[in-house]
Amino acid sequence: MKMLSPEARMVTRIIDKNLLRRRLARAHSRRVPGGDFLLAHVTAELVERVVATDRHYEIAVAHGGQSDALAQPLVDTGKIGSLFRVEQTHRSLAGARFASAVADEEALPLGLASVDLLVSSLALQWSNDLPGALIQMRRALKPDGLFLAALTGGNTLAELREVFFEAETEIMGGASPRVMPAADIRDLGALLQRAGFALPVADRDVLTIRYATVFDLFRDLRAMGATTALVERSRRPAHRKLFARAAEIYAERFTDSDGRIRATFEIVFLSGRAPAPR
Repeated sequence: MKMLSPEARMVTRIIDKNLLRRRLARAHSRRVPGGDFLLAHVTAELVERVVATDRHYEIAVAHGGQSDALAQPLVDTGKIGSLFRVEQTHRSLAGARFASAVADEEALPLGLASVDLLVSSLALQWSNDLPGALIQMRRALKPDGLFLAALTGGNTLAELREVFFEAETEIMGGASPRVMPAADIRDLGALLQRAGFALPVADRDVLTIRYATVFDLFRDLRAMGATTALVERSRRPAHRKLFARAAEIYAERFTDSDGRIRATFEIVFLSGRAPAPR
């Protein structure tokens, strides 16, 4: 498959991709039991949406599944001829049973009009050029090819963002970004149209995950490789006092009656088709 050249554009770097890949690779090498709960939830939903279609897809791409856990269920639907995996780290391909490649989502190794189905799972939220990535994916689809994706939405970890802002302002006299920003569902729907998809649809699923302490939430984020990789992050080592105060504020504001804290994960699902005469 040949490489698609990204459109020439000025792109603001939000995510430090080198740091992100190091953290993802570390997560992929350790595979903490239960650390893939969000991926598992998203995978089940994406596969169900493929099952609900009435077509056979001769060539499919599984993007960002982080293991065969997305690719294998897609093939098991019986609706796919051959499948190709595209991932963000080599570690995620350990033991892969499918043809695979490592590539940035902004420069996918997919030829023009070469794919019947493209399914992306929790990878596009790390793109510095999401409009460009969506355009590439649309161009990679054959006419009437199907695009399905899931990415985190703007309400993800809203509690943690609020807590860190207040704790750091209180202790440091100012705050730096520590939780990755995410797009609103309406903006994502508009981006599908801008990228040229036909029949664009955006819907969302909000999960509330509960923890004994905020440090258990941090453990899961590390297991996902989802700790901060923002370009504008503070380079100063975080003081123990910051995390202690953040834990206190979190417990004060977001504790349920049984003493457990809650964390919000908003998942936005996108779908669209490559334009076709029919």
